[in-house]
Amino acid sequence: MSGTLFLAVEEAGGLFDINATLPLMAVQFLVLAAVLNAIFYKPLGQAIDERDGYVRSNLTAAKEQLVQAEKLAKQYEQDLAASRKQAQQIIAEAQAEAEQVASQELATAQQEVQAQKEQVQSEIETQKESAFQTLEGQVEALTRQMLDKLLSFA
Repeated sequence: MSGTLFLAVEEAGGLFDINATLPLMAVQFLVLAAVLNAIFYKPLGQAIDERDGYVRSNLTAAKEQLVQAEKLAKQYEQDLAASRKQAQQIIAEAQAEAEQVASQELATAQQEVQAQKEQVQSEIETQKESAFQTLEGQVEALTRQMLDKLLSFA
């Protein structure tokens, strides 16, 4: 008899017995799920969504700043190239002007040298003529003296 009683208890407490415990467990599970959802999952989801939005906005802002920085870099490179070109042009103009000034000064110096040369030649010619005249006068005087002496001997 004791063996039969044991079997009857086994049949009543089976793994899938449908009684009041199963709906109670289902209700407890749903309440737990609702409580976890309200207390844990929704705030965690909101925090994750906020963080995702923050990361996306920062990423978008960073991309915009990168594009803007690239534009500025291109603009600065263009400005730098234009400045270099302008500086080279200014240097070329300054060199041309310096060469022109140097050639003008050289021409002026050559003209001054030529004028001084002509003046010196003129002075030399004047001194030469003066020396010839003086010499002619002295030659005439010496010739007269010699003639006088020769005629006085004769």
